[in-house]
Amino acid sequence: MTALTDLLPTLLGVGLLMLVTVGLLAVFRIPHRTAPALAILRGAVQLAVISLILGTVITSPVWVGAALLVMFSVAAVTAARRLGWSWGRLAVVGGSMAAGILVTLAIVFGTGAIALTPRYALAIGGIVIGNAMTIATLAGRHFAESVNERWDEVEAWLALGATRRQSTLELARRAVYSALIPSTDQTKTTGLVTLPGAFVGAIFGGLSPLEAGRFQIVVLASIMAAGSMTAVALIGIIAPVRVRPVRPR
Repeated sequence: MTALTDLLPTLLGVGLLMLVTVGLLAVFRIPHRTAPALAILRGAVQLAVISLILGTVITSPVWVGAALLVMFSVAAVTAARRLGWSWGRLAVVGGSMAAGILVTLAIVFGTGAIALTPRYALAIGGIVIGNAMTIATLAGRHFAESVNERWDEVEAWLALGATRRQSTLELARRAVYSALIPSTDQTKTTGLVTLPGAFVGAIFGGLSPLEAGRFQIVVLASIMAAGSMTAVALIGIIAPVRVRPVRPR
């Protein structure tokens, strides 16, 4: 009973924030206006489940590895669906993400920047996977939208003898740049505009501000590295378009 009473302020606050979100989007007739609220509900359920699970597996390398594999699988499927689902697209997205994530984590733990323990592997691995998913989605969508909108230019280049890769080269570069803007801005303004969750969590977990800052800068550098490799690999594969791409939904 006490636990439920303690949760009431949280439930009330989250419920009001959901109502504000859905109400505002409804007033402006935004498509899929209930999607954010459903995402919050789904996230709450998933966090409750994962909190119970992690309490028993966080010290086991095997179970942490399994958890990271599940995270990666869900992330790859989610990004692939955003870019137009197909098994081939899943392979491209998953391969691009895996390359960026594995190289980044190998550097982080191989150099000793962060100690290789199940707890840290799960924390950094989860953050890097989530951000790689977001950057893959942004890069793929920016590229498809740009090519779709400027298809006449692409066809003109092809008519002049350019290869399929050459005809979309500038659009591909801009797609990668646009996908990295949120992560770049977050990194540039850390400590001035926001206090990142990893930094705050590390302090609450007992680390000194200096140690928390060291952990956070490794996390930010990891996000930028994994995101850059993911975006470049993904766009490098899909850039040589054969036909006009379908506009992402």
